Amino acid sequence: MDAITPAFEHAKQQLFRPFRFGQWARLALVGILAGELGSAGGCNFNFSWPPPHHEHGSEHLLGVVWPPELARDTALVAGLIAFAVIAGFGLMVLLLYITSMMRFILFDSVIAKECHIRQGWARRKSPGFRLFVWQIWLMLATFAGLLVLIGIPAAVVWRMGGFTHPREHLVRLILGAALLLLLIFAFVLAMALVQVMTKDFVVPQMAFEEISAMEGWRRLWAALKQETGGYAGYIGMKIVLAIGAGIAFGILTFIVLFVLLIPIGGVGVAAVLAGKAAGWTWNFYTIALAVVAGCIALAILIFAASLISVPAFVFFPAYSIYFFAGRYPPLAAALWPQALTPFAPSSPTPESPPFPPPASPAR
Repeated sequence: MDAITPAFEHAKQQLFRPFRFGQWARLALVGILAGELGSAGGCNFNFSWPPPHHEHGSEHLLGVVWPPELARDTALVAGLIAFAVIAGFGLMVLLLYITSMMRFILFDSVIAKECHIRQGWARRKSPGFRLFVWQIWLMLATFAGLLVLIGIPAAVVWRMGGFTHPREHLVRLILGAALLLLLIFAFVLAMALVQVMTKDFVVPQMAFEEISAMEGWRRLWAALKQETGGYAGYIGMKIVLAIGAGIAFGILTFIVLFVLLIPIGGVGVAAVLAGKAAGWTWNFYTIALAVVAGCIALAILIFAASLISVPAFVFFPAYSIYFFAGRYPPLAAALWPQALTPFAPSSPTPESPPFPPPASPAR
């Protein structure tokens, strides 16, 4: 609780004293790429494009206007699918690396109350790459865990004939499915908790010391065993704050995006009518053009939502920073340099706690 008030004050000073739109926009971009948009709530929009048409139009779209080489050459279609899969995986890895780098840039921006993307990127290449490697291993561990949780029960059901004669094992299948869902939920929750505690408590250690994420977790685990109640209270309070922020920013975001959709939708309708007037039909190229235009519109809406959520982007990292500063001296020295002497990094000894608490106003 002691960390909430200074975190609010920190966010007000950084964002409104004075208000600078350039800083606000950079924080919005960093917040998106660091994966912080979910902390301020989100909205799901379902688009149906191109609009549904009658059956004859669908047959015309699928059978005539697509390039004929796609219909004749199955190897080409398979190659395009393989390329899309590989490109999607590569894009996911690239975004994971960018997210790892932006996590440190956001941390530095909150500490210094200034957001400088290029300087932060050049400064944080080494810890950003180490965090990226940790994220890759965590993602693989998550996939492997889900594969085991789903694969072993599926094999058991197959061995007992549950797939071929489900009515004979209906009760066991229902009870097993319920238990499996609980196990999957608990596993996903545990992985999410690891992710949250990594960005809140391991990233600061990696930022101040040349250590890996695994070493940061080793120190954090020792601290968790010594102060389980404090960290559990932090997680519980953060959930409560995230729910409140999600509701507040979600309502505000919905209103703003609804207003923005009016001119964007108007431009889209005008483009469709102009295309019909010019004799255009829905084919491979016009659909590709529509997809590109839709992606641009979606990017505008996401960035608008991020601009609205900037206060949450600053407050939640500040909350974790002020909580952790009372338990990690290098972070406390960065927040209150006048109250603490410079910290010399050293490995914790078994006889002493990994994060000796300094004298600080927030615990």
